[in-house]
Amino acid sequence: MEKHLSNPIFSVISQVADELQVKAFVIGGFVRDLLLHRDNKQDIDIVVLGSGIDFAHMVAAKLDGDIPVKFFKNFGTAMLNFRGWKIEFVGARKESYRRNSRKPIVEDGTIEDDQDRRDFTINAMAIDLTKEKYGQLIDPFNGIRDLEDKIIKTPLDPDVTFSDDPLRMMRAIRFATQLEFTIEPSCFEAITRNAERISIVSMERVSDEFNLIIQAKVPSGGFRMLDETGLLKLIFPEFCELKGAEIIEGKGHKDNFYHTLAVLDNVAAVSNDLWLRWAAILHDIAKPVTKKFVQGTGWTFHAHEFRGAKMVPNIFRKLKLPLNEKMHYVEKLVLLHLRPIVLAEDVVTDSAVRRLLFEAGDDIDDLMLLCNADITSKNPNKVRRFIANFNIVRQKLKEIEEKDQLRNWQPPITGEVIMQTFGIPPSKPVGLIKDAITEAILEGEIPNNYEAAFQLMIREGEKLGLHQINS
Repeated sequence: MEKHLSNPIFSVISQVADELQVKAFVIGGFVRDLLLHRDNKQDIDIVVLGSGIDFAHMVAAKLDGDIPVKFFKNFGTAMLNFRGWKIEFVGARKESYRRNSRKPIVEDGTIEDDQDRRDFTINAMAIDLTKEKYGQLIDPFNGIRDLEDKIIKTPLDPDVTFSDDPLRMMRAIRFATQLEFTIEPSCFEAITRNAERISIVSMERVSDEFNLIIQAKVPSGGFRMLDETGLLKLIFPEFCELKGAEIIEGKGHKDNFYHTLAVLDNVAAVSNDLWLRWAAILHDIAKPVTKKFVQGTGWTFHAHEFRGAKMVPNIFRKLKLPLNEKMHYVEKLVLLHLRPIVLAEDVVTDSAVRRLLFEAGDDIDDLMLLCNADITSKNPNKVRRFIANFNIVRQKLKEIEEKDQLRNWQPPITGEVIMQTFGIPPSKPVGLIKDAITEAILEGEIPNNYEAAFQLMIREGEKLGLHQINS
């Protein structure tokens, strides 16, 4: 292992350990990722048999430059950044838990105690940094074998591990999804038995893990595990409502739970954007509340895009996701996700494309990605026909954008111009004139320029009995 510890930080740590006559180890995620040949500069944990804070200060003093040390006395931890590497120092400890809290009672401990308290065998491996045993792997739970077998399991009794710190249930599923590993059966069963314990964890922490699952290469696997263990209905019950396909008079609808997971995976294959993935997750979220069987027609989900957009803020609030422009972006894509599809099924008019560009603005490309991902039909002829029509919409969007420049467009005549021209205060006529100008440009009745819009403003004003006060 010694040849893998090429960063000078490790030799400095070894030197400080020698001078202080204490033992130091790198443990956890860095060791796991080293063995998996994955880059990891954000998760380097150093365990010291002694004071982690004092040790960190000595390491910082020996490194080049003036490196600040952040330390948290109550937790006995310290952190520093060195050439893009984030390193955390802590004294070895053992932990015990109370039933109603995931905050442990902490005592000083040995490296063995510290490894016992780790969440999974693949995260319990350590590398000795002391001079005599530098680079030696310490693997009491055979984590290296579990890495080779692609297995997630706990070092100790999984029921105790998950009951003590229920966030570890989310972490098990997160690691299994990210690494494309399997959760060991008894461990998986323990998650199912302890699922209700997730209620003692703050939603912020749960959502952090949930977002990491969503950002995996194939996120649907994580959703399936969350569902099978019962965690999903506790965290995100609205998504579970999508489950099931009902049949009446021989007519059925698709299972929107699995359809949505397919859309999510399709988006994940072309974009790493977390919020575009959230738009995929929520694009059909209102289908359960808008579902209706109409005799002679079949199943309808009328206005599910409008209802879905209205559900977004409440879902974000409950999951402690940001209530800012990220949420508004997801709202917009949920609201508009049917528009390109409807265009593709009909005659693609210039005015319809202008309206789509006007409403989507800079998010038009992401909207088209989402709509393309929404094609999950198993009927190859239907998919071929849809993609052909969709390509026509794409071409039309390109042509209209080049000609009319409507992305993030604002009408050339503002409310201030209308008020100054007619000498009127803010009032209903101002809005009516502005709307008339917007409609005329979107319908292609006048070109998108100031002169044409100004002339239309004068005509619309005259219809309302207004007169230009200065020519």
